[in-house]
Amino acid sequence: MKEKLIKLLNNSYSPYSKFRVASIAVMKDGTEFVGVNVENASFGGSICAERSAILSAISNGYKKHDFEKLYVMCDSDKISMSCMLCRQVILEFFEYDKYVICMNLNGDTEAHLVSELCPYPFSEEDLK
Repeated sequence: MKEKLIKLLNNSYSPYSKFRVASIAVMKDGTEFVGVNVENASFGGSICAERSAILSAISNGYKKHDFEKLYVMCDSDKISMSCMLCRQVILEFFEYDKYVICMNLNGDTEAHLVSELCPYPFSEEDLK
């Protein structure tokens, strides 16, 4: 997965932050959807790699709870975690016992359960 993510970093559009991020959402049937961060001069119009990959899967017909795991790599020696907006989207589509695997350029990884990344979830239950 490391080599796929490193290659995918080249697709990032990050002229403002220069912080490239790549993500691969793996579905329960093994299908993979890729995403990269895409920035915009109007910063609110930017999208993170995690959301790009997840929304690509949804756009291709996959549903909530069809997700098995999510890989994320930042163009850094440091292992970075998903932002809070991405965590909310992850929480929406992944089951709590699925993993988000964050990786640096060296291939060092940290794997966290969705329940660990989102210990106090805001979910559909809160809307009832």
